[in-house]
Amino acid sequence: MNPAVLVVALVVAVGSAFAQSADQSADQSAAGQGGLLFGRQAYAGLTGNHGTVTVGRQHDLDTIALTEAGAPFKGGTGRQVDNSINVDGRQVRGVSAGASWGADARSSTGSGNRALGVSVGVEHGPLTIRAAHQNRNVAPVAPAMPMGNRLDAKNSILAANLRFGSATAYAAYSVTRGLGSTPLFNPDDPYSASMASTLSTDSRDVLVGLALPCGPATLLASYIRKNDRDLANRDANQFAVGASYSLTRRTDFYASYSRITNRDGAGYAGPRGAGASALNLGMRHGF
Repeated sequence: MNPAVLVVALVVAVGSAFAQSADQSADQSAAGQGGLLFGRQAYAGLTGNHGTVTVGRQHDLDTIALTEAGAPFKGGTGRQVDNSINVDGRQVRGVSAGASWGADARSSTGSGNRALGVSVGVEHGPLTIRAAHQNRNVAPVAPAMPMGNRLDAKNSILAANLRFGSATAYAAYSVTRGLGSTPLFNPDDPYSASMASTLSTDSRDVLVGLALPCGPATLLASYIRKNDRDLANRDANQFAVGASYSLTRRTDFYASYSRITNRDGAGYAGPRGAGASALNLGMRHGF
């Protein structure tokens, strides 16, 4: 039996779930994520009494954990997995769990870019915690590198937020290993993401942030420290401030300013060894 059919059969369907999300550069009139029409996400699925099952191009579970629990800017575009199946169980006594599986149809090898992830979440009063692990196979490297000819990407994250009064404090800690595993949490700007020009294969990332509602507006701030543990030691820091203004329940405007400082030849969102700043203005609308 097709795994997707089997998983859907486990859910008593009472509704549908779908999303299409895209990036569009206003200054260049070009689509983000390599020109894909709906590069952020494009999925459909079923939701029921026992959880939700979705199929398509979706965020990996590390990105979802960061977005739901650890980042005041909601994680930006994050990382996506093509042809993926995500299963999210319903919350029971404040505890929930999820799993995902995906495969890149463009890979020439049976396991190339195959991704598997698991997550767990806990909500208790004002505290929300999410933990997730994602393992993504990478096609064999030729010739073999010092670490071997496979550099599978392994990402683990622990993210949390705590509400006190009207404000919310955020924190996240990430362990990343392998080729293609280490985009900065929010490089270039808090609402976007990109890869460094020189990849790290072993890093530890820390994020702290704050969201403070002021009427229909919300003030945002975050700080990120990327600790590269490769021999090159290409570290990076980012500080970001911003605000969002809710016009309606589905529409809001936002603005942000961020500054990245690269060290020892790191190239996150700018020339190697240099810093980069970004100013962003935008509008979001949910249909």
